[in-house]
Amino acid sequence: MRVLLAGATGAIGQPLIAALTGRGHQVLALARKPESHGLIRELGGEPVTADVMDRDGLLRAVRGLRADAVLHEATALKGVGRKLTADDPTNALRDRGTAHLLAAAEVVGAHRFITQSLITGYGYFDHGDKRLTEDDPFGVETGSYADPVLAGCRATEEQVFAAEIEGIALRYGLFYGPRAFSDMFADLMRKRTPVIPMGGGGFASWVHIADAVEATVAALENGRGGQAYNIVDDVPITWRQFVDAVAAAHHTPRALAMPTWLIRLTVPYLACLMSDTSMRVSAEKARRELDWTPIHRSVPAGLGVAARS
Repeated sequence: MRVLLAGATGAIGQPLIAALTGRGHQVLALARKPESHGLIRELGGEPVTADVMDRDGLLRAVRGLRADAVLHEATALKGVGRKLTADDPTNALRDRGTAHLLAAAEVVGAHRFITQSLITGYGYFDHGDKRLTEDDPFGVETGSYADPVLAGCRATEEQVFAAEIEGIALRYGLFYGPRAFSDMFADLMRKRTPVIPMGGGGFASWVHIADAVEATVAALENGRGGQAYNIVDDVPITWRQFVDAVAAAHHTPRALAMPTWLIRLTVPYLACLMSDTSMRVSAEKARRELDWTPIHRSVPAGLGVAARS
């Protein structure tokens, strides 16, 4: 297929270009800055200069191009402020950015649209021991500080499913691997920055960047329109288990803990994610329908270290 990819230079976008071209697909990679063109070409893509948030400029840039599918992997995590709002860059990309990319999909004649969503859309609270599936309520706000994230995930999914296109939402687990959470936490631990709540935090479901890439290619090739898929590994772990695995893999000091009230005071979103939230998510639907299985069954396995209890 010929694919128009947004978010081409991000943590998942770069390996996704290589994976798609390796499978024989052609990639038109959107990039805001011409300085990214060399990297995109090295990875096998064809750069297209455009800003997803500039609707008119985006449509001008893709006019005359043809693509079979659009992949929305655009985020702006480096631009996130201390306080979450509906106008945070990534939330805006999931809301208005999705609308702009759907318009671009119509211009290029795409019949398929895959958007990045998140398992945190199931809600920032303790879900207990239940394995969450795609049939569970999604995007329901609960008055949490992190509700804008839920609203962003809901906005992108609702738009894609309502459009006259084969819309698919990939509800990724928390990313680890190159340029993802594990690298970020390793940097914090090198600085001896307290990064987890006392008690170890709740359970989370993760996915290695390489497995997320393979799942995305599988969804492009095998996914059903109108469907959401959880993309996670097999072993949910606590935040303490996660940072211990990162410390062992990156040879950093073990993570320091701090009281949840202090995390909530300094970085409220992390308190919602690490202390208030506990979820175990199932990827059985993706296994069954996408013919996808994660190579890395757990974070310790993906980082090449022994699991700790």
